[in-house]
Amino acid sequence: MTSRKYCIKTETLAQLAKALGHPARISIMRFLAKRDTCYFGAIHEELPITKATVSQHLSALKEAGLIQGEIETPKVKYCINRENWEYARQLFQEFFDATLCEKESCCNRRQTECHQVYLNDRGAKEEGEAKEK
Repeated sequence: MTSRKYCIKTETLAQLAKALGHPARISIMRFLAKRDTCYFGAIHEELPITKATVSQHLSALKEAGLIQGEIETPKVKYCINRENWEYARQLFQEFFDATLCEKESCCNRRQTECHQVYLNDRGAKEEGEAKEK
């Protein structure tokens, strides 16, 4: 069996989506987008998580190239990597602007019904998780 490789744009988009795949990371990106630069402490104060966890999320965003950090001993300041931010925006735009097939839905239900099933399944899962704790 031959291994298939994905094109670089597809791999990059997947890496960006993974990097943005946590609510804390989305919050960090929104926070940084409103500022030129920001120190780690200010980012930590915005989030309801430990410093170690904030650091892990910043590392993931930095590894994906969405943010950059600069050491100003003893502090570290962060900002959005504007060039990569623009490239990410373009990749996501291309992805979401892709033409969908003409069929109304992927199944026999209308889109709103499919969405409601997803919401119901998700709500049931969250309720089950809450009861287990």
